[in-house]
Amino acid sequence: MEEVSGDVELPDSFPGGSDAFEVIGLFCYGDSVALDPFNVAAVRCAAEFLDVGGLGARCDLYINQVVLQSWDDALIVLQRCQPLLPVAEELLIVSRCVESLAFMACMEILDPEQRRDQPGVDDAGARGLVGRRWDAEVVKELAARDLWIKDLIALPFEFFKRIVQALRRQGMKEKYVSPVVLFYANKWVLSKKTHKFWASTDEAGDGETDANRRATEILQGVVDLLPVEASGAVPVAFYFALLSRSLALELKEESRTRLRDQVASQLQFASADDLPLPEQDADRSVSDSPEVVTMESIVSNHVAMQRQGAEAVAELWDRYLVQIVDDLKLRPERLAELIGVVPAGNRKTHDHLYEAINTYLVEHPGLSGEEKAALCGHLECRKLSHEACIQAVQNERMPLRFIVQALFVQQMHTHRAFAERSDSFRYMLSGELIPGVAGAYTPSPGCPVPTSQPLSTTSPYTDAHTNAALDGKLRARGDDDAASDYETASFRIQALEQEIISLKKTLQRHNTLKGGSVRKDSKEPSFRADVAAPVAIRRRAPVSGSCIGSMRWGSQRRCASRILRVFTRLAVFGRSRSRGKQSKCRAAAEQLSCL
Repeated sequence: MEEVSGDVELPDSFPGGSDAFEVIGLFCYGDSVALDPFNVAAVRCAAEFLDVGGLGARCDLYINQVVLQSWDDALIVLQRCQPLLPVAEELLIVSRCVESLAFMACMEILDPEQRRDQPGVDDAGARGLVGRRWDAEVVKELAARDLWIKDLIALPFEFFKRIVQALRRQGMKEKYVSPVVLFYANKWVLSKKTHKFWASTDEAGDGETDANRRATEILQGVVDLLPVEASGAVPVAFYFALLSRSLALELKEESRTRLRDQVASQLQFASADDLPLPEQDADRSVSDSPEVVTMESIVSNHVAMQRQGAEAVAELWDRYLVQIVDDLKLRPERLAELIGVVPAGNRKTHDHLYEAINTYLVEHPGLSGEEKAALCGHLECRKLSHEACIQAVQNERMPLRFIVQALFVQQMHTHRAFAERSDSFRYMLSGELIPGVAGAYTPSPGCPVPTSQPLSTTSPYTDAHTNAALDGKLRARGDDDAASDYETASFRIQALEQEIISLKKTLQRHNTLKGGSVRKDSKEPSFRADVAAPVAIRRRAPVSGSCIGSMRWGSQRRCASRILRVFTRLAVFGRSRSRGKQSKCRAAAEQLSCL
């Protein structure tokens, strides 16, 4: 200094600058040295550079006994170490601060598990973001409610990454570690304010390019920090927010592939609002935008891997198509390709697909009949809801063949709805077959129910096996479909008809033999009739050959009328309706037994 006039410049490799050199000079000349969290790291590195061992040992003692015992002091020292690298790393100042911060974050005072009952803690975690549309500014406000999270996300990424790794190494639960990563990425990657700040502070070069470069580096590191397996700790909207941001950045292929795989694993839990929507471009179609192409690749990956939630993904994809089909530049062939990304068997309902195709036909009225038929060929009318079928039948833009198919399905839905609405009526009729139940059938006077053969268990016209099958049908009536009920009712009616015919023939043979004996015994009196006798004979002749020849004429007519009413009910109610006819058959059998 005596030889050189003026100021002496310290070398660039000297850690800590002139302030650290001044503290070392004071220490060498015996003056008192004041160490604090703001200068201890620089003084320690400068003492190592100048080989001042006594001062270095004093700095290490201060770090161990003072700095590492306080959250705020350790955080300050760690931040001061950034311009001192790599000397601070070699002296283990960075690693000691990282481990201390991670340990204190896992302690009882700072552990979220012990503070879960305090107001605002759960809201600051990922649980407060589930089901919401991603908003970077709202998420920043949630992160600020926990001071320790706010302190960690303010660190440089290299230090933050090491703290997250230390948190997992020391046993903090993933449901508390992942939200910290989420808040960090939201602040430095997803926030538009941060991007504008970076772009405006770079005066040397292109601010936009430098901001994208810094965001790319952080995003690649965040993708590596995210949990490999989906644990529910990170909202699905966060993955799609990162995916949308990555489309404007130049990520490495490895990071891009990993991010898409993570999005594909969460696809079944997403909503249509989470998916990235393309911006309108006058030079290209929406279907060729990076957003649609990326989502097409992710959905195809999910389908190829045969992951769970195929029906949910199919519905999500159809909802996404509804939002992009209004593009006037979208060709019908390209729309057919997008529809075919999801196999037809994965679609549980075609309502959203019908909405997408209908919207496309509205925006593209100039399509030919062949193009409309090709698009509507992806629709399956049986998978349309009743409301969608009604709309499709009245939709003049749809092809005629599709309208006919929808009309047929609508009739099936109407028939099914009518059958379901008649369940209460079937319950009432089933009660008629059970004596002693409120609302049960009451026989008419003169036709009592035989006590030896109660209609609730057996019938003279049915066997035990048929009755057991019928009772089983009544108990499971809520689960039978229309076709099964129709076949069962038809079978029972045919069986009853056959049994009635057989009974009638037996009665006819019995009464024929009985009538012949009567005519033989009263032959002479019958031929001694006067002039009016032929009229009486003509009126009584059919009676002798009838199945009830021993009854009076008035009783015969009443019985014949009852039999005709029975067959009329069997013909009308047995074959025209498909459900609720088992009880009618039993009612007919009951009346026949009364006869």
